[in-house]
Amino acid sequence: MLVVLPSSIAFGIAVYAVLGPQYVAYGSIAGIMGAITLGIVASLLGGSPRLISAPCAPAAAVMGALAAELVKAGNMTPPQAVVMLTMVGCMAGMLEFLYGTLGGGRFIKYIPYPVVSGYLSGVGVLIILSQLPKLLGLSKGISLWNGLLSPSQWQIPGIVVGIVTIAFVFAAPRITKSVPAVIVGVAAGFAAYFGISLFLPELRSLVDNKLVIGPLFAEDTSFLSALKERWSAFSDVRVADLVRLLTPALTLSVLLSIDTLKTCVVMDTMTRSRHNANRELMGQGTANLVSALAGGMPGSGTMGPTLVNVSSGGRTRLSGVLEGIFVLAAFLVLSKMIAWLPIAALAGILMVVAWRMIDWGSFLLLKQAATVLDFCVILTVVTAAVFFNLIAATALGLALAILLFIREQIRSSVIRRKVHGDQISSKQYRIQEEKELLQQYGHQITLAEVQGSLFFGTTDQLFTELEPDLKTSRFMILDLRRVQSVDFTAVHMLEQMGNILRERSGYLIFSHLLPTLPTGQNLQAYFDHLGLLKEDRNVKLFLTMDEALQWSEDRILEEQHGIQAGQENPLELPEIELLREFGDVSGLPFIKACVSERSFKAGETLFRRGDISDELFIIRRGIVRIVLPLEKNRYHILATFGRGNFLGEIAFLDRGARSADAIADKDTDVFVLSRSRFDEVSRTDPTLGAMLFARLARGLAIRLRYTDAELRALKEA
Repeated sequence: MLVVLPSSIAFGIAVYAVLGPQYVAYGSIAGIMGAITLGIVASLLGGSPRLISAPCAPAAAVMGALAAELVKAGNMTPPQAVVMLTMVGCMAGMLEFLYGTLGGGRFIKYIPYPVVSGYLSGVGVLIILSQLPKLLGLSKGISLWNGLLSPSQWQIPGIVVGIVTIAFVFAAPRITKSVPAVIVGVAAGFAAYFGISLFLPELRSLVDNKLVIGPLFAEDTSFLSALKERWSAFSDVRVADLVRLLTPALTLSVLLSIDTLKTCVVMDTMTRSRHNANRELMGQGTANLVSALAGGMPGSGTMGPTLVNVSSGGRTRLSGVLEGIFVLAAFLVLSKMIAWLPIAALAGILMVVAWRMIDWGSFLLLKQAATVLDFCVILTVVTAAVFFNLIAATALGLALAILLFIREQIRSSVIRRKVHGDQISSKQYRIQEEKELLQQYGHQITLAEVQGSLFFGTTDQLFTELEPDLKTSRFMILDLRRVQSVDFTAVHMLEQMGNILRERSGYLIFSHLLPTLPTGQNLQAYFDHLGLLKEDRNVKLFLTMDEALQWSEDRILEEQHGIQAGQENPLELPEIELLREFGDVSGLPFIKACVSERSFKAGETLFRRGDISDELFIIRRGIVRIVLPLEKNRYHILATFGRGNFLGEIAFLDRGARSADAIADKDTDVFVLSRSRFDEVSRTDPTLGAMLFARLARGLAIRLRYTDAELRALKEA
């Protein structure tokens, strides 16, 4: 309460004093009522138990600028301006509540820091400029610049009080840790004022004393009567007025939301907790609405009081509620003393708050070329706030946020990894002859893992990186598992890529075409809607990149072998690469004595994980997938073996349990070599037995060499 009360009064005066000297006392009451209602309502309804909410600098800057604008327009009386300010507070509260209801808490936190820094620094500069006339004691009607150039207009007592207040606020942490710096500064300002009054007797009177707040209520009025008068004036508000106030209300709601959530993040770091951003915005919105209806200032979760609360042991919502109750008690008990608060002292407090709001560390961004643009963003937002208004700064800030997003997207490559078919192969193990063909013609396959957002800002980058491959490849595989979003421009570019490939009878192939992206976009439905997946197009879809690569390899092998898919003939023993040397030594009878033939329909299981077996399978025709079963009916494909390959060698060698499932992908014929039968037959000719183990070792070594080469290609890509 000791931290909140003086600053709340200062913020209220900063807004309403613009309407005339007679509204200075009204501004102090508005600040107090804001501290009461925000402290109680936001603490009860918000999503951060330790957070202290009160009138804040962003609210003072936006509301003060709006008050000045309404007065300068000349077509609105001060009482009407008060009603408009109340409406802005109500609208801002409702917008904050709407943000929380729609789940906007997480999005507001992602506004780029340079834009937020520019906002807050601009608010700080505006507050300093608005409080300098009060510190100097300039009469109404004298502009700041004319006042600075006219020392004769300065009020020396007010300047002394303000400087003493500022000095003690900065020095307070060195003097005492137990009393808040704001209280030390106000006490010093009080002491300075009454010290000066010993020499200037007119300062000891509240009548026509422009250096103090003055009586909070006129003799013939009360705060409740003023509220009733304001509520009755709501009926005169027109739709055109609401439209006019929408932009400042939107600006205020965004600034208050940012200020609140920024404080929540700092508090979470200190307390190792996690706030509920959406609930907090709903609570803050409700509190601001209640505050406006009660004649109070809008506000947010504020850093200074919150840090004091946490460091003092505040743990629950009760600390925030008690803060509001203590402000009410202080208002009822100390209302006469509040009337003697020097305006210059409050101006000094606000100037210290504003000075600390300015991001002086942003000048360090000028040291490196990579961060100069971020500094320019901060400077631009501050300039717009100072020379135009915070509304213009808001629009400019949003535009710059978009530009910063586009810059970051463009700076980071949309291609995570790019390899070719002669560097990497699918999980289907192929015979040596097919591997050599794929080494020779694999450059016709390009695999690119795409990442990030594909939109108008990154479309040209994607095309530029793939353009050399479009000239040489016939199979362009784009893996989209890491894509965040896709827009119409990107789809049009993909369509152009497909047309380029079609000129050489090539294919544009997508894998991991997710039904739901992080943005909620259904990518496959979006592609289909825009005609990219029409049947007459050369576009293919596969669930995984491995399936896409295997399909592309099959097309190349079909072209080179001159056969169509599905027309393969079963291999005989002499045609099996593993057994090729046995024909040269007349060892085929030895092998025939050990093997048997089996056939499996598509989907049938050759063996399952955990089976105890000693059999080696050699594929004569068909395809077998090696699948690792996972929890919840999930699985992972380890490898795929085709015609001429062998599998099951681990159990054949150690006679242990199978480590995975083997499932026929289509109708498959195999030779089955039993280890027990093999050991029995090899006793008659141990040399032939050793030869088989040597051939097995060579086959496994070749597989490992290809695996090493693929891993190196993936790491270097």
